Amino acid sequence: MQGTRILMSLPVAQGMGMVTAVYDRAKPVIKTTVFFLSLDWVERVNGITDKYRIVLNDGSHWLLYVTSDGSIGTLPFVLENSTTITGPADFIGKIQVTKNPSGEAVESIFDYSAGVYAVNATISATVNGAFGSYTIDWAKGGLVERPLLMYALPHHVESFDQQTAASLKDITLVTTTKGFARAIVADRMTMVENDLPDTIGFAPWAKNPNAAGGSENINVNSQALALINQAGIAELSQDMIRQTSLNSMYYSGKGLAKFATIIYTLNSMTGNSQYAAAGLDRLKDAFNVFVNNTQPEPLVYDQVWKGIVSGASYSGDLGLDFGNTLYNDHHFHYGYFVYTAAVIGHLDPTWLGQGSNKAWVNSLVRDFANPVADEYFPFQRSFDWFHGHSWAKGLFESGDGKDQESTSEDTFATYAIKMWGRVIQDPNMEARGNLQLAVQARSIKNYFLMEANNTNQPAGFVKNKATGILFENKIDHTTYFGGNIEYIEGIHMIPLNPSSAYTRRRQFVQEEWATYFDNGRAEQVQGGWKSILKANQALFDQKASYEFFSNPNFNEQLDGGASRTWYLAYSAALLAADELATQRDLQMDYAGPELPLGSAQKIEARGSQAVGEYSTWSSGFNWPTPSSTKPAWSSGFNWPTKPGIEPTATSTPTEPAMVTMVAGTDTLDKKDDRKTLWQLAL
Repeated sequence: MQGTRILMSLPVAQGMGMVTAVYDRAKPVIKTTVFFLSLDWVERVNGITDKYRIVLNDGSHWLLYVTSDGSIGTLPFVLENSTTITGPADFIGKIQVTKNPSGEAVESIFDYSAGVYAVNATISATVNGAFGSYTIDWAKGGLVERPLLMYALPHHVESFDQQTAASLKDITLVTTTKGFARAIVADRMTMVENDLPDTIGFAPWAKNPNAAGGSENINVNSQALALINQAGIAELSQDMIRQTSLNSMYYSGKGLAKFATIIYTLNSMTGNSQYAAAGLDRLKDAFNVFVNNTQPEPLVYDQVWKGIVSGASYSGDLGLDFGNTLYNDHHFHYGYFVYTAAVIGHLDPTWLGQGSNKAWVNSLVRDFANPVADEYFPFQRSFDWFHGHSWAKGLFESGDGKDQESTSEDTFATYAIKMWGRVIQDPNMEARGNLQLAVQARSIKNYFLMEANNTNQPAGFVKNKATGILFENKIDHTTYFGGNIEYIEGIHMIPLNPSSAYTRRRQFVQEEWATYFDNGRAEQVQGGWKSILKANQALFDQKASYEFFSNPNFNEQLDGGASRTWYLAYSAALLAADELATQRDLQMDYAGPELPLGSAQKIEARGSQAVGEYSTWSSGFNWPTPSSTKPAWSSGFNWPTKPGIEPTATSTPTEPAMVTMVAGTDTLDKKDDRKTLWQLAL
């Protein structure tokens, strides 16, 4: 309540080196279930902070730092019993607790940062072609003249710039699911990515085996060309509306993306513009169902958590459409729509200026990947810039924290943003997509897709290859829909797309195949998963993959988001790259009035304005609100109304004030001014 004194607050930042509690006339109490063996006062450090050593029953050593805002003399902290340490009554100041995993020899490092703590972080980034870097810069509280002690995850350390690497200390602390973190004494850390996927477009793309970069190819031999055409014509004859206007945003999006890929393939790889144009018209009609919000479960704008959600669960069943109404899997669901829109806009640029098409898609992007925090959407709802990947969990309670089971759909959503940015000629969006894909590829290699030499996960677990579901507090080698190996591995494969070769390293794919699927084992898998596995095989054995899909007697079930057309085109193009001259899709050479994509341009993301200064950025698209009685749409339509879902203690845990996300931009992400600020309380 306003005006109520806060007795104790805990500033929380990802990577914090110490747990800090700030007291205002309250009695500190520290408890453990492991049992205290000893508490010893050591000395006063930094002239103001009392230092204690704690030993627990498991043999672990901890440090306790007490910084008073007014007291003189040693503050009495007492070991009351094996489970409780108490401090003085009416204490004003900070206490900090940290585990010391490296012995007394490194205590001076902890001492030097005692009394200071991180309160939030600013994310800034710079992209220039295939080179990018991003910085996490922490704001401080307490003894702000002191440097922070923070912990960096393995993928951070792997990509540190020289200045940050120099701040590393010989202190490591085991994490729950991401190996050993390394201590740094610094107020910021900068990571460098020098192999951004800026050459990836809509066409099949292969990573250079021993160097940065890669190349795309739309050139296939005449036999493959005829077969791709035949498959494309057959698959485009299917009923699009029936496969896309569903009661699930996820399955609808997959269907739309499937047809978009077929149409691109026929137009840009086989030159069959007649069928592609006819298919494109039908795809626009299918997409228009969602722009008009006339699908079976219309979308609404949630004013409580600030996002675009399915109206399905307003009936009471929170599990409908995988929990979309409560923000589960938004990047998975909406990424397919963003990709589809990018293909449509690429093939018919006039579509971008028609009605609310562009604004509608931008709203979806902002729902799960807003580059700022504004009055309509939070900053980066899905992607975690500290962990280097997204989380799929929405507003559901989970004892093991947030989780994600599909790295491939995570990266596909980022790829979709990158391509949408390319098509609408928004270099900031495209740059963010390229950098984010690079960070994801690094994070996924370190934590999710485990090659034999992975040292971040337990040696006995690495043999599983794909982790399964990675939570914040555990990893479970399974999926939410079953424990079959093809499910666990395959959910990290879909959808096969040009960025797959970038985020799924050839070495990993070969090891995974040898572990589970070689010697005919993949061919024994039932259902659409068989084709998923065989399409994935093209990442290292294009010939075998192509032969499977080009079989004249091919009659395999396909996943709802997959097509034989694309699987043939993808494997044939990668195979032809070794046999024929490669050919880029020159139609992807966009050149805006101020930013030719072929030239090196610096895209910066930095600034320092307050969130309140960005209210001039409108929502871009007037989404319906559950609580409104007559929501208006800019084109004259009236949106359906829904009663709001109020957050409860069990379904929607509230967010502590000290971890509130903050972000802003001074140029509103316009293509003609390339400065953007990302700021996030980690």
